Amino acid sequence: MSLVDTLHMTVLTKTPERVEATIPITPELFQPHGFLHGGITIALLESVASFGAECHTDFDKELPFGIEVQVRHRKSGQKGTLLGVAELDHEEPSKSGGRKQFWNVAAYDDEGDVISDGRVITKVVSLERLAEKERERSASKASQRAS
Repeated sequence: MSLVDTLHMTVLTKTPERVEATIPITPELFQPHGFLHGGITIALLESVASFGAECHTDFDKELPFGIEVQVRHRKSGQKGTLLGVAELDHEEPSKSGGRKQFWNVAAYDDEGDVISDGRVITKVVSLERLAEKERERSASKASQRAS
């Protein structure tokens, strides 16, 4: 079962520029003091940015990855539905190959108040580059074992 399934996430909108998804706030997602765990909100926000990155990915040639998450928690939640929104700010080439996408993200409660907001950076990497990195890792491990 995937994290998306575990959180009962529902994607409402998925375009190359904007993604919206919801999760129900349930006691299973609370921290020990009875409020929504911040990690759950972060998982929702990274997920919506990743869904957006998928819209910019040719899966025959490349894969998207989340590489950085910066989130501020502003309000706690205990009930209702959490709405996660990711909006593409810009895309730029990555120095190590591929391209980075910068997503502005926010999570809202049923009243429209911001629960958390921030930025997620995704990176789309070619399958060729991934294979090259795997060969480098394997060679490095073999070299370490030989020493």
